[in-house]
Amino acid sequence: MPSKRERPVPPSEDRLLSRMRDWRAEHERELTPDGLDDNEGVNLPDARAMDLVLRVGELMLASGEGTEAVSESMLSLSVAFELPRSEVSVTFTTITLSTHPGGDQPPVTGERVVRRRSLDYFRVNELHTLVQQAALGLLELEDATARLSQIRRARMPYPNWVIVFGFGLIASSASVMMGGGLVVAAAAFLATVLGDRTAVFLARRGVAEFYQMAAAAVVAATIGVALLWVSTTLDLGLQAAAIITGNIMALLPGRPLVSSLQDGISGSYVSSAARLLETFFILGAIVSGVGAVAYTAIRLGVPVDLDSLPSAGTSLEVPVLIGAAGIAMAFAISLAVPPRMLPTIGALGVMIWAIYAGLRSLLDVPPVVGTMAGAVAVGVVGHWLARRTRRPVLPYLVPSIAPLLPGSILYRGLIEITQGTAVSGLLSVVEAVMVGLALGAGVNLGGELVRAFQRGGLAGAGMRSRPAARRTRGGY
Repeated sequence: MPSKRERPVPPSEDRLLSRMRDWRAEHERELTPDGLDDNEGVNLPDARAMDLVLRVGELMLASGEGTEAVSESMLSLSVAFELPRSEVSVTFTTITLSTHPGGDQPPVTGERVVRRRSLDYFRVNELHTLVQQAALGLLELEDATARLSQIRRARMPYPNWVIVFGFGLIASSASVMMGGGLVVAAAAFLATVLGDRTAVFLARRGVAEFYQMAAAAVVAATIGVALLWVSTTLDLGLQAAAIITGNIMALLPGRPLVSSLQDGISGSYVSSAARLLETFFILGAIVSGVGAVAYTAIRLGVPVDLDSLPSAGTSLEVPVLIGAAGIAMAFAISLAVPPRMLPTIGALGVMIWAIYAGLRSLLDVPPVVGTMAGAVAVGVVGHWLARRTRRPVLPYLVPSIAPLLPGSILYRGLIEITQGTAVSGLLSVVEAVMVGLALGAGVNLGGELVRAFQRGGLAGAGMRSRPAARRTRGGY
């Protein structure tokens, strides 16, 4: 008997994404002003589509997404809603979209300014889903606009008190990693939460962010110094300095550091310089706050012994690994990362610490080298996961590097400076900066390795569409 004719199987989403990328590569010249033909007919852009593209880009940038991903998303939406010959420009605070209708018509340009930033990787994840669905033709313009309104009004996956709780857990987990014990971990949690609430109090009264961060560092460091004095006086033997170290790790600017190097590598030098300057301003605020408290404490006679400063060293014991996972997941909660991603982020936190500690103990490599190796591994895995799940990559990367943030190195440097050994202290501070840069460069190098062997992440964006690559050797 003749076999029954099989029904055609609808193409998978992966195949649709691949088709969209191939279509964009073939029509790339037509989608840019380089392909403008004076004899072509006029195609006026839809003002509603331009507004949608600008608002999506604004919300993504304000929620913590990198410049390159924002540009890629806006171009994908421009292709999806047939905006003629679109150009996108994204800086640290400004988003511009320009389209050329053709003929004798002038270009139509729109711009939005990001005045307020609120890290929210839940919204970033939802916006990436919106872009993917629109690029695949699953959302019409009206549906996409309604979906954007829902994302704006949507509640975060955690209530506010859980976000605050997660911020305190960063310091608690760091204290556990450094052998502080339950009492010190509880004190670190309380100190970090009080410091955060102090910063929020100042923010509501219009105080600049630099002074907010400095005040948060002062509050937490003061509690740490007070517990250290009580422990010494009563001979309790507590690692009270771990409170300050944990608070420093909670305040260190991991997100702008990763984004600054990511923007620089992708060719967005203006945004990269602005984010790097933001990183150093936050670092300066932390150094100012903790340094002032440490200097005052030493002058008041509080015993601070450099030989007993807390550090996890290269230990791979179970409490240390639990602390590494706890730091990564607590950091993710404070950034409103969706709950389903937390186990993966915890595993990445353990992985980066295991690679760092293993290389340092087995091969006796410097801290910067061990940090770089762990960061590259996390970068590769994080970018691979992001492309496989079609989610943004920063929610994987930023929390995962938290266990290696140089809180103990920076604290040691500040203590050395306040005790009169300025040269050693400055060297320690420089080492902390180098470790931070190694983290950012490492995770971005991992992304470059993934990009070299895979197609683009978002729909409508492939390997050929990267501006930085085409300006250099990728252009010929």
